[in-house]
Amino acid sequence: MTRIEPVFDTARVVDLGQDDSASPILHVDMDAFFASVELADHPGLRGRPLIVGGQERGVVLAATYEARAFGIRSGMPMAMARVRCPSAVVLPPRQDVYRRVSARVMAILGDITPVMQQLSVDEAFLDVSGARRRLGAPREIGAMIRTRIRDELGLAASVGIAPTMFVSKIASTRAKPDGMLVVPADSAVAFLHQLDVSALWGVGESTRAKLAETGIHTIADLAHTPPATLRARLGVASAARLHDLAWGRDPRRVTPTRTERSISAEHTFAVDTSDQAELARAMLGQAHTVARRLREAGLLTRGVAIKVRMSDFTTLTRSRRLDAPSDLAREIYRAAVALLAGVTIQRGGVRLIGVRADDLAPAASTAVQSLLGEDDTQQRALESVLDDVVRRFPGSATIAASLLTSPEERPDVRARERAGEV
Repeated sequence: MTRIEPVFDTARVVDLGQDDSASPILHVDMDAFFASVELADHPGLRGRPLIVGGQERGVVLAATYEARAFGIRSGMPMAMARVRCPSAVVLPPRQDVYRRVSARVMAILGDITPVMQQLSVDEAFLDVSGARRRLGAPREIGAMIRTRIRDELGLAASVGIAPTMFVSKIASTRAKPDGMLVVPADSAVAFLHQLDVSALWGVGESTRAKLAETGIHTIADLAHTPPATLRARLGVASAARLHDLAWGRDPRRVTPTRTERSISAEHTFAVDTSDQAELARAMLGQAHTVARRLREAGLLTRGVAIKVRMSDFTTLTRSRRLDAPSDLAREIYRAAVALLAGVTIQRGGVRLIGVRADDLAPAASTAVQSLLGEDDTQQRALESVLDDVVRRFPGSATIAASLLTSPEERPDVRARERAGEV
């Protein structure tokens, strides 16, 4: 295993052993995924601090380990990241590229075992119990996965191997960057007990502060705290769940199916704006992005929601059901603009706007009937052409306005109407 500094200050495990006979659960986590994909396409940037995110007013989506050395983390405002590391290279995110690479990663994992549960674009759980006879011990399978991902995609993945999902996820975090850690079943509790209590799922800053008031700082402290004391501080459900995790008890099983709950796109403006036409143009691009992702995933949406963040960071959300399930940008855009019309824009303007498709259903098994007087065939053909253009020439979605079926739907026309030009 690659020698690294421990992620948690209290972690001092030197050698957990290699007995993986009762540790069939693997957590595979790509290292700095978005940034690593960019480095694969821009090898000349290797070794330099690299950030993926909004150029000025957005947030950090990913950062290389060279950038993290400056204290840069995901979710940090880009302005703060630039102050911490002025020399960092900042690249805009390419979500379509990341999804395509993610699909290739998941295909590799799917070759190992069908018992795979994808958590996000860059991580998944595997239960390799049924793959041992064919591929070997869990640690051998973990090494095989890391080698294939590196050889086929030029990317690094860290792997945690443990008896439960919870412990395997912590193990993969401890193995970063570019490592693998096996936690034998008989070492799992000892492994957990030397970690900070914040390593437990569900322990954020607020819960950690409550526990600290009771003198609980490590997982061992929590494990040996009387359940009645935990219930008094955290409530019955949270106390029971955390107490079980602290003793390595996690009854969940790797679930092969993962249903996409929503698909969304957001945009942060370079300058706060109250211009309805500009807001609508942003929503138009987002509607096409969301619709394209729906079609790629073979899904339909039955609901649309928008997110509007004002200049003072007040964030509003609005949602509505569609008259019929759809994967068309036209329908998503119509719903989004109607929702926006019901939002009162503050004097300082809008900082961020987003469109989300909710309540998703498989297109193959969902009956859809076009609204009276509308035939979606031509519209779907037009949007499919755009899909092909965007795949071949990333960033070309700005031509999407031409696909709207009537001039009055186009934000540039409406803006000109208000100005008396039409």
